[in-house]
Amino acid sequence: MRLVMKFGGTSVADIERIKNVAAHVKREVDAGHQVVVVLSAMAGVTNQLIDWTREAAKMHDAREYDVVVSTGEQVTVGIMAIVLQSLGIAARSWLGWQIPIETNDVHGSARITHIDETELVGRLERNEVVVVPGFQGIGPDHRITTLGRGGSDTSAVALAAAVKADRCDIYTDVDGVYTSDPRVVAKAHRLDKIAYEEMLEMASLGTKVLQTRSVELAMVQKVRLLVRSSFDEPDAPQKIDGLGTLVCDEDEIVEQQLVSGIAYSKDEAKVTLVKVADKPGVAAAIFSPLSDANINVDMIVQNVSDDGKHTDVTFTVSNDDLERAINVVSSLNDEIEFTDIIGTPDLVKISVIGSGMRSHAGVASTMFKTLAERNINIQVITTSEIKVSILIDAEYAELAVRALHAAYGLDGD
Repeated sequence: MRLVMKFGGTSVADIERIKNVAAHVKREVDAGHQVVVVLSAMAGVTNQLIDWTREAAKMHDAREYDVVVSTGEQVTVGIMAIVLQSLGIAARSWLGWQIPIETNDVHGSARITHIDETELVGRLERNEVVVVPGFQGIGPDHRITTLGRGGSDTSAVALAAAVKADRCDIYTDVDGVYTSDPRVVAKAHRLDKIAYEEMLEMASLGTKVLQTRSVELAMVQKVRLLVRSSFDEPDAPQKIDGLGTLVCDEDEIVEQQLVSGIAYSKDEAKVTLVKVADKPGVAAAIFSPLSDANINVDMIVQNVSDDGKHTDVTFTVSNDDLERAINVVSSLNDEIEFTDIIGTPDLVKISVIGSGMRSHAGVASTMFKTLAERNINIQVITTSEIKVSILIDAEYAELAVRALHAAYGLDGD
């Protein structure tokens, strides 16, 4: 079997943890597997490097920024190769430009365009462990690029696709993907399997186990992901069943749950434009300036009045962007003609997610009934094929999440 094993910053935070990671790698090598190891920088190192670039100059060259912040991963891959060699394992580190991992030229948030797998595959076939830094590549101008925060997950998935790995194991400080946040829902339990689409929704809604871009790439490239803990004993039984959470195609899941999880994101805010003149181009006139101001808009709801001449437009932004969003839209009054603008901070978005919604009715009605029984008012509702999202006051967030978790039969034993 050919595996890609990715370890995050907390997993390689110091030499002892790097030795623990090496033990996980040795287990797979001893089992006869070909292994690519992808590493993040030690916990906290990237933040320190970013701070230094900002201290050096607030308006710094993005190309030099990438040179600086990519060094964190260079340290971990070199140390990992040394530790593996000390265990008698043939291992070699390879930086992004040496493979090469080719990207576009958007420094600081580059996207991978191509990976030349030739040398890596040759090394794997000679039973050499390949140790690669996540987060980095090389641009068309032959300068180092970085993929943005969380880019190591994306690096791992892209490498798995390039070398045609049987699986990409993402090692984190948790033992898998849960039906909800265990800190909020005591009865939340780990999922054995979850479909790509469900994981993508959960990742985009605040579940921080996997980075959204990596899930998108895995879904497109059909790379099977196993989310598991690096703090498991390295010599623990390694059967896939009951170990971590497998993110895979929906066809691999024999008994698809109606609802797989309840996700939530805090610090949401709502903006409502009252009695907007309903005419062609209004939506573009509202949301293009917000985009130009780098304000991310999430939920959007429009209610047309009885006379058909006016509409109320509601959308959500982060709490931090609320004041800026109001200022941007207020300046457009002469162009889009509305009577009032109302901003509401301190809201929470809660989402019910499940591929089973495609073939079963009643998911939304269960949600609304459950919240009504607890006198929780819903301010905004949006739906997709496998998701129902609502916006409520932040003070009711934990009550709502726990109630919905129970209502859909997700509470563990």
